Amino acid sequence: QVQLMESGGGFVQARGSLRLSCAASGRTFSIYNMGWFRQAPGKEREFVGGITASGGITHYGDSVKGRFTISRDNAKNTVYLQMTSLKPEDTAVYYCAARRKYTADYTYWGQGTQVTVSS
Repeated sequence: QVQLMESGGGFVQARGSLRLSCAASGRTFSIYNMGWFRQAPGKEREFVGGITASGGITHYGDSVKGRFTISRDNAKNTVYLQMTSLKPEDTAVYYCAARRKYTADYTYWGQGTQVTVSS
């Protein structure tokens, strides 16, 4: 069982930056691949990016490539989403999620944190 809690959301102007954190409970954080997702009002949930359990590999959705960076600190049971060059269309609730290595589905989800980007 893994419990996730996001933090760091808020209000930022366009072209600004924000860093989200996702803290995980439990001692087995390092066996989980982690992902970030977002959902804007009236839209489907969108994959933002993911990072492998060791942190060695990251991948991103096309809409955030080159602007967002995912990292993790397994000693702190935390994964981060560094967001730069923010745009109003990045406004959404951001969720972190965990899936065990070698599985396809994200099983554990946080409650989400709101990011609002003004133009």
